[in-house]
Amino acid sequence: MSTWTKADLLANPVEHVDITAFDARPMLDAWAKTAFQARNTARAAEIYSMMLADTGCAVILTLAGSLVSAGMKRAVCQLIEANAIDAIVSSGANVVDQDFFEGLGYRHYIAPGSPDAPPVDDPTLRGFGIDRIYDTYIDEDELRVCDDTTKAVFDSLEPGAYSSRALLAAFGKHLEDHHPQNESILLSAHRKGVPVFCPAFSDCSAGFGIVMHQAERARLGKPCVTIDSGRDFFELTRIKLCTMEKGGDTGLLMLAGGVPKNFVQDIVVSSELLIEKGLADLPAGTETPMHKYAIQLTAADARDGALSGSTLREACSWGKVDVVHEQMVFGEVTTLFPLIASDAYHRGAWKARPERRLGEIYAAARV
Repeated sequence: MSTWTKADLLANPVEHVDITAFDARPMLDAWAKTAFQARNTARAAEIYSMMLADTGCAVILTLAGSLVSAGMKRAVCQLIEANAIDAIVSSGANVVDQDFFEGLGYRHYIAPGSPDAPPVDDPTLRGFGIDRIYDTYIDEDELRVCDDTTKAVFDSLEPGAYSSRALLAAFGKHLEDHHPQNESILLSAHRKGVPVFCPAFSDCSAGFGIVMHQAERARLGKPCVTIDSGRDFFELTRIKLCTMEKGGDTGLLMLAGGVPKNFVQDIVVSSELLIEKGLADLPAGTETPMHKYAIQLTAADARDGALSGSTLREACSWGKVDVVHEQMVFGEVTTLFPLIASDAYHRGAWKARPERRLGEIYAAARV
Protein backbone atom coordinates (compact mmCIF):
# COMPACT_ATOMS: atom_id res chain seq x y z
CA MET A 1 0.00 0.00 0.00
CA SER A 2 1.34 3.44 -0.98
CA THR A 3 2.42 5.76 1.83
CA TRP A 4 2.62 8.77 -0.47
CA THR A 5 0.40 11.76 0.24
CA LYS A 6 -0.81 14.45 -2.16
CA ALA A 7 1.53 16.94 -0.48
CA ASP A 8 4.47 14.57 -1.02
CA LEU A 9 3.71 14.24 -4.72
CA LEU A 10 3.31 18.00 -5.25
CA ALA A 11 6.42 19.04 -3.34
CA ASN A 12 8.97 19.50 -6.13
CA PRO A 13 8.00 22.21 -8.66
CA VAL A 14 9.30 22.32 -12.22
CA GLU A 15 11.85 25.11 -12.64
CA HIS A 16 11.93 26.97 -15.95
CA VAL A 17 15.11 27.17 -18.02
CA ASP A 18 16.81 30.59 -17.99
CA ILE A 19 18.56 31.07 -21.36
CA THR A 20 20.49 34.07 -20.05
CA ALA A 21 22.16 31.97 -17.34
CA PHE A 22 24.30 29.92 -19.74
CA ASP A 23 25.94 30.57 -23.11
CA ALA A 24 25.27 27.81 -25.65
CA ARG A 25 27.42 29.37 -28.39
CA PRO A 26 30.51 27.24 -27.78
CA MET A 27 28.45 24.05 -27.92
CA LEU A 28 26.64 25.09 -31.11
CA ASP A 29 29.90 26.18 -32.70
CA ALA A 30 31.34 22.75 -31.90
CA TRP A 31 28.24 20.96 -33.18
CA ALA A 32 28.52 22.83 -36.49
CA LYS A 33 31.66 20.78 -37.18
CA THR A 34 30.05 17.40 -36.40
CA ALA A 35 27.21 15.49 -38.06
CA PHE A 36 23.64 14.18 -37.81
CA GLN A 37 21.23 16.08 -35.57
CA ALA A 38 24.04 17.96 -33.79
CA ARG A 39 25.02 19.67 -37.03
CA ASN A 40 21.36 20.18 -37.96
CA THR A 41 20.79 21.89 -34.61
CA ALA A 42 23.77 24.17 -35.20
CA ARG A 43 22.44 25.11 -38.62
CA ALA A 44 18.98 25.77 -37.13
CA ALA A 45 20.60 28.11 -34.60
CA GLU A 46 22.42 29.88 -37.42
CA ILE A 47 19.16 30.33 -39.35
CA TYR A 48 17.38 31.71 -36.26
CA SER A 49 20.13 34.30 -35.84
CA MET A 50 19.77 35.12 -39.55
CA MET A 51 16.04 35.73 -38.99
CA LEU A 52 16.81 38.07 -36.12
CA ALA A 53 19.51 39.94 -38.05
CA ASP A 54 17.01 40.48 -40.91
CA THR A 55 15.23 43.43 -39.29
CA GLY A 56 12.48 43.36 -41.92
CA CYS A 57 11.55 39.78 -41.02
CA ALA A 58 8.59 39.04 -38.74
CA VAL A 59 9.38 35.98 -36.60
CA ILE A 60 6.50 33.65 -35.75
CA LEU A 61 6.89 31.00 -33.03
CA THR A 62 4.71 27.89 -32.91
CA LEU A 63 4.19 25.78 -29.79
CA ALA A 64 2.78 22.26 -29.70
CA GLY A 65 3.14 19.34 -27.32
CA SER A 66 3.52 20.06 -23.62
CA LEU A 67 6.30 22.60 -23.34
CA VAL A 68 5.35 24.98 -20.53
CA SER A 69 4.80 22.13 -18.08
CA ALA A 70 8.28 20.89 -19.08
CA GLY A 71 10.06 24.11 -18.10
CA MET A 72 10.22 26.04 -21.40
CA LYS A 73 8.08 29.03 -20.34
CA ARG A 74 10.86 31.36 -19.19
CA ALA A 75 12.85 30.82 -22.39
CA VAL A 76 9.84 31.87 -24.48
CA CYS A 77 9.20 34.88 -22.22
CA GLN A 78 12.83 35.94 -22.52
CA LEU A 79 12.67 35.79 -26.32
CA ILE A 80 9.45 37.84 -26.32
CA GLU A 81 11.01 40.45 -24.06
CA ALA A 82 14.10 40.61 -26.33
CA ASN A 83 11.91 41.34 -29.41
CA ALA A 84 13.06 37.98 -30.81
CA ILE A 85 9.45 36.79 -31.37
CA ASP A 86 6.75 38.86 -33.09
CA ALA A 87 3.76 36.48 -33.03
CA ILE A 88 2.87 33.10 -31.54
CA VAL A 89 0.64 30.25 -32.73
CA SER A 90 0.08 27.65 -30.03
CA SER A 91 -1.90 24.68 -28.86
CA GLY A 92 -4.40 25.41 -26.10
CA ALA A 93 -2.56 23.18 -23.66
CA ASN A 94 0.55 25.35 -23.75
CA VAL A 95 -1.00 28.81 -23.51
CA VAL A 96 -4.03 28.12 -21.33
CA ASP A 97 -3.83 24.87 -19.33
CA GLN A 98 -0.15 25.47 -18.63
CA ASP A 99 0.90 29.11 -19.17
CA PHE A 100 -2.28 30.93 -18.06
CA PHE A 101 -2.51 28.37 -15.24
CA GLU A 102 0.98 29.29 -14.04
CA GLY A 103 0.20 32.97 -14.59
CA LEU A 104 -2.50 32.57 -11.96
CA GLY A 105 0.24 31.51 -9.54
CA TYR A 106 0.05 27.72 -9.82
CA ARG A 107 2.87 25.32 -10.65
CA HIS A 108 3.65 22.05 -12.35
CA TYR A 109 5.51 19.43 -10.30
CA ILE A 110 8.23 16.89 -10.97
CA ALA A 111 6.83 13.37 -10.56
CA PRO A 112 8.97 11.11 -8.37
CA GLY A 113 10.54 8.05 -9.95
CA SER A 114 10.12 7.62 -13.70
CA PRO A 115 7.10 7.09 -15.99
CA ASP A 116 8.38 3.55 -16.61
CA ALA A 117 8.53 2.73 -12.89
CA PRO A 118 6.26 5.17 -11.05
CA PRO A 119 5.96 4.85 -7.27
CA VAL A 120 2.27 5.79 -7.53
CA ASP A 121 -0.09 4.39 -10.18
CA ASP A 122 -2.51 6.51 -12.18
CA PRO A 123 -5.71 5.32 -10.45
CA THR A 124 -4.15 6.43 -7.16
CA LEU A 125 -3.25 9.79 -8.71
CA ARG A 126 -6.86 10.11 -9.81
CA GLY A 127 -7.97 9.55 -6.25
CA PHE A 128 -5.61 12.30 -5.07
CA GLY A 129 -6.91 14.71 -7.71
CA ILE A 130 -3.55 14.81 -9.49
CA ASP A 131 -3.29 14.94 -13.29
CA ARG A 132 -0.15 13.52 -14.95
CA ILE A 133 1.67 14.75 -18.06
CA TYR A 134 4.33 12.08 -18.60
CA ASP A 135 6.72 12.88 -15.73
CA THR A 136 5.03 16.01 -14.35
CA TYR A 137 1.99 16.52 -12.13
CA ILE A 138 -0.75 19.15 -11.89
CA ASP A 139 -3.17 19.70 -9.02
CA GLU A 140 -6.64 19.09 -10.50
CA ASP A 141 -8.23 21.42 -7.92
CA GLU A 142 -6.05 24.27 -9.17
CA LEU A 143 -6.79 23.40 -12.78
CA ARG A 144 -10.50 23.72 -12.00
CA VAL A 145 -9.81 27.24 -10.73
CA CYS A 146 -8.14 27.92 -14.08
CA ASP A 147 -11.26 26.65 -15.88
CA ASP A 148 -13.45 28.94 -13.76
CA THR A 149 -11.16 31.90 -14.38
CA THR A 150 -11.41 31.47 -18.14
CA LYS A 151 -15.20 31.56 -17.73
CA ALA A 152 -14.90 34.77 -15.71
CA VAL A 153 -12.90 36.32 -18.54
CA PHE A 154 -15.55 35.31 -21.08
CA ASP A 155 -18.26 36.66 -18.77
CA SER A 156 -16.49 40.02 -18.64
CA LEU A 157 -16.54 40.51 -22.42
CA GLU A 158 -19.30 41.96 -24.55
CA PRO A 159 -21.26 39.18 -26.30
CA GLY A 160 -20.10 38.47 -29.83
CA ALA A 161 -17.70 36.49 -31.99
CA TYR A 162 -14.01 36.78 -31.16
CA SER A 163 -10.83 35.36 -32.63
CA SER A 164 -8.64 33.32 -30.30
CA ARG A 165 -6.12 36.17 -30.62
CA ALA A 166 -8.60 38.64 -29.14
CA LEU A 167 -9.61 36.24 -26.37
CA LEU A 168 -6.01 35.44 -25.43
CA ALA A 169 -5.29 39.18 -25.37
CA ALA A 170 -8.06 39.40 -22.77
CA PHE A 171 -6.40 36.58 -20.82
CA GLY A 172 -3.12 38.49 -20.88
CA LYS A 173 -4.88 41.63 -19.66
CA HIS A 174 -6.49 39.62 -16.84
CA LEU A 175 -3.02 38.56 -15.71
CA GLU A 176 -1.77 42.14 -15.93
CA ASP A 177 -4.70 43.38 -13.87
CA HIS A 178 -4.71 40.62 -11.23
CA HIS A 179 -1.35 38.77 -11.26
CA PRO A 180 1.27 41.16 -12.70
CA GLN A 181 4.04 39.67 -10.56
CA ASN A 182 3.82 36.20 -12.13
CA GLU A 183 5.84 35.03 -15.13
CA SER A 184 3.69 34.15 -18.14
CA ILE A 185 3.98 33.98 -21.92
CA LEU A 186 0.55 35.58 -22.26
CA LEU A 187 1.52 38.36 -19.85
CA SER A 188 4.82 39.07 -21.65
CA ALA A 189 3.00 38.99 -25.00
CA HIS A 190 0.37 41.42 -23.67
CA ARG A 191 3.07 43.85 -22.55
CA LYS A 192 5.04 43.62 -25.81
CA GLY A 193 2.08 43.70 -28.22
CA VAL A 194 2.79 40.16 -29.46
CA PRO A 195 -0.39 38.51 -30.80
CA VAL A 196 -1.01 34.92 -29.66
CA PHE A 197 -3.25 32.59 -31.69
CA CYS A 198 -4.71 29.23 -30.71
CA PRO A 199 -6.41 27.61 -33.72
CA ALA A 200 -7.91 24.79 -31.59
CA PHE A 201 -8.95 27.09 -28.77
CA SER A 202 -11.71 24.90 -27.32
CA ASP A 203 -9.27 22.03 -26.76
CA CYS A 204 -8.09 23.27 -23.32
CA SER A 205 -9.32 24.91 -20.12
CA ALA A 206 -10.70 27.74 -22.23
CA GLY A 207 -13.01 25.17 -23.82
CA PHE A 208 -14.42 24.26 -20.42
CA GLY A 209 -14.75 27.95 -19.60
CA ILE A 210 -16.65 28.79 -22.77
CA VAL A 211 -18.92 25.75 -22.38
CA MET A 212 -19.88 26.97 -18.89
CA HIS A 213 -20.23 30.56 -20.12
CA GLN A 214 -22.44 29.63 -23.08
CA ALA A 215 -24.58 27.17 -21.09
CA GLU A 216 -25.21 29.75 -18.38
CA ARG A 217 -26.08 32.46 -20.91
CA ALA A 218 -28.41 30.07 -22.74
CA ARG A 219 -30.30 29.34 -19.51
CA LEU A 220 -30.62 33.05 -18.86
CA GLY A 221 -31.70 33.75 -22.43
CA LYS A 222 -28.74 36.09 -22.95
CA PRO A 223 -26.26 36.41 -25.81
CA CYS A 224 -22.79 34.97 -25.31
CA VAL A 225 -19.18 35.04 -26.44
CA THR A 226 -18.30 32.71 -29.33
CA ILE A 227 -15.02 31.73 -31.01
CA ASP A 228 -14.63 32.75 -34.65
CA SER A 229 -12.04 30.41 -36.23
CA GLY A 230 -12.38 32.09 -39.62
CA ARG A 231 -11.43 35.42 -38.06
CA ASP A 232 -8.43 33.68 -36.54
CA PHE A 233 -7.15 32.71 -39.98
CA PHE A 234 -7.85 36.17 -41.39
CA GLU A 235 -6.05 37.90 -38.54
CA LEU A 236 -3.00 35.65 -38.81
CA THR A 237 -2.97 36.22 -42.58
CA ARG A 238 -2.89 39.96 -41.88
CA ILE A 239 0.57 39.51 -40.34
CA LYS A 240 1.89 38.17 -43.64
CA LEU A 241 0.16 40.90 -45.64
CA CYS A 242 1.27 43.73 -43.36
CA THR A 243 4.85 42.45 -43.49
CA MET A 244 4.68 42.35 -47.28
CA GLU A 245 3.30 45.91 -47.38
CA LYS A 246 6.49 47.02 -45.62
CA GLY A 247 8.71 45.03 -47.96
CA GLY A 248 9.60 42.46 -45.33
CA ASP A 249 9.64 38.70 -45.03
CA THR A 250 8.45 36.11 -42.49
CA GLY A 251 10.33 33.41 -40.61
CA LEU A 252 9.11 30.44 -38.59
CA LEU A 253 10.50 28.87 -35.43
CA MET A 254 8.35 25.78 -34.92
CA LEU A 255 8.55 23.74 -31.73
CA ALA A 256 7.00 20.32 -32.45
CA GLY A 257 4.27 20.18 -35.11
CA GLY A 258 0.51 19.70 -35.01
CA VAL A 259 -2.14 22.27 -35.89
CA PRO A 260 0.03 25.36 -35.14
CA LYS A 261 2.57 24.25 -37.75
CA ASN A 262 0.06 23.92 -40.58
CA PHE A 263 -1.92 27.02 -39.55
CA VAL A 264 1.09 29.31 -39.79
CA GLN A 265 2.36 27.79 -43.02
CA ASP A 266 -1.04 28.29 -44.67
CA ILE A 267 -0.94 32.09 -44.39
CA VAL A 268 1.26 32.23 -47.48
CA VAL A 269 -1.51 30.63 -49.55
CA SER A 270 -4.30 32.69 -47.95
CA SER A 271 -2.35 35.91 -48.58
CA GLU A 272 -1.91 34.92 -52.21
CA LEU A 273 -5.64 34.28 -52.57
CA LEU A 274 -6.62 37.62 -51.00
CA ILE A 275 -4.27 39.48 -53.36
CA GLU A 276 -5.63 37.58 -56.38
CA LYS A 277 -9.22 38.44 -55.40
CA GLY A 278 -8.46 42.11 -54.79
CA LEU A 279 -9.13 41.74 -51.05
CA ALA A 280 -5.75 42.98 -49.83
CA ASP A 281 -4.05 46.38 -49.81
CA LEU A 282 -1.49 45.23 -52.32
CA PRO A 283 -1.62 45.60 -56.13
CA ALA A 284 -3.02 42.74 -58.15
CA GLY A 285 -0.19 40.58 -59.41
CA THR A 286 1.95 41.14 -56.32
CA GLU A 287 3.88 37.93 -55.71
CA THR A 288 3.45 36.42 -52.27
CA PRO A 289 6.84 35.25 -51.01
CA MET A 290 7.06 31.96 -49.18
CA HIS A 291 8.29 32.03 -45.59
CA LYS A 292 11.92 33.00 -46.12
CA TYR A 293 13.23 31.21 -43.03
CA ALA A 294 11.90 28.11 -41.30
CA ILE A 295 13.08 25.84 -38.50
CA GLN A 296 11.24 22.89 -37.02
CA LEU A 297 12.26 20.87 -33.99
CA THR A 298 10.31 17.62 -33.84
CA ALA A 299 10.56 14.04 -32.65
CA ALA A 300 7.88 12.99 -35.15
CA ASP A 301 8.64 10.74 -38.10
CA ALA A 302 8.02 11.68 -41.73
CA ARG A 303 7.36 8.11 -42.88
CA ASP A 304 3.73 7.82 -41.79
CA GLY A 305 2.64 10.88 -43.77
CA ALA A 306 1.46 12.73 -40.68
CA LEU A 307 1.76 16.51 -40.57
CA SER A 308 3.98 16.84 -37.50
CA GLY A 309 6.86 14.99 -39.16
CA SER A 310 6.39 16.30 -42.70
CA THR A 311 9.50 18.09 -43.88
CA LEU A 312 9.83 21.77 -44.66
CA ARG A 313 10.98 20.83 -48.15
CA GLU A 314 7.64 19.12 -48.64
CA ALA A 315 6.00 22.42 -47.64
CA CYS A 316 7.87 24.09 -50.51
CA SER A 317 5.84 22.02 -52.97
CA TRP A 318 2.74 23.73 -51.54
CA GLY A 319 4.30 27.18 -51.95
CA LYS A 320 4.62 27.76 -48.22
CA VAL A 321 8.31 27.54 -47.23
CA ASP A 322 11.40 28.47 -49.21
CA VAL A 323 14.18 25.89 -49.16
CA VAL A 324 17.17 28.26 -49.01
CA HIS A 325 17.07 28.90 -45.25
CA GLU A 326 15.15 25.96 -43.78
CA GLN A 327 16.17 23.25 -41.34
CA MET A 328 14.45 20.23 -39.87
CA VAL A 329 15.93 18.99 -36.60
CA PHE A 330 14.73 15.57 -35.48
CA GLY A 331 15.00 15.50 -31.71
CA GLU A 332 13.11 16.18 -28.51
CA VAL A 333 12.17 19.85 -28.22
CA THR A 334 13.00 20.42 -24.56
CA THR A 335 16.60 19.29 -25.13
CA LEU A 336 17.21 21.41 -28.24
CA PHE A 337 15.14 24.58 -27.93
CA PRO A 338 16.99 25.98 -24.88
CA LEU A 339 20.30 25.59 -26.71
CA ILE A 340 19.06 27.39 -29.84
CA ALA A 341 17.39 30.11 -27.76
CA SER A 342 20.49 30.64 -25.60
CA ASP A 343 22.70 30.74 -28.69
CA ALA A 344 20.50 33.42 -30.27
CA TYR A 345 20.27 35.41 -27.06
CA HIS A 346 24.03 35.55 -26.58
CA ARG A 347 24.84 36.23 -30.24
CA GLY A 348 22.67 39.31 -29.81
CA ALA A 349 21.20 39.85 -33.29
CA TRP A 350 17.92 40.70 -31.54
CA LYS A 351 19.41 43.92 -30.15
CA ALA A 352 18.95 45.72 -33.47
CA ARG A 353 15.38 44.52 -34.01
CA PRO A 354 12.40 46.88 -33.75
CA GLU A 355 9.49 46.25 -31.39
CA ARG A 356 6.81 45.44 -33.95
CA ARG A 357 3.76 45.28 -31.66
CA LEU A 358 1.82 43.35 -34.31
CA GLY A 359 -1.05 42.93 -31.87
CA GLU A 360 -1.97 46.56 -32.52
CA ILE A 361 -2.73 46.10 -36.24
CA TYR A 362 -6.14 44.66 -35.35
CA ALA A 363 -7.45 48.01 -34.17
CA ALA A 364 -7.98 48.90 -37.86
CA ALA A 365 -11.64 48.84 -38.94
CA ARG A 366 -10.91 46.63 -41.94
CA VAL A 367 -9.93 43.82 -39.57
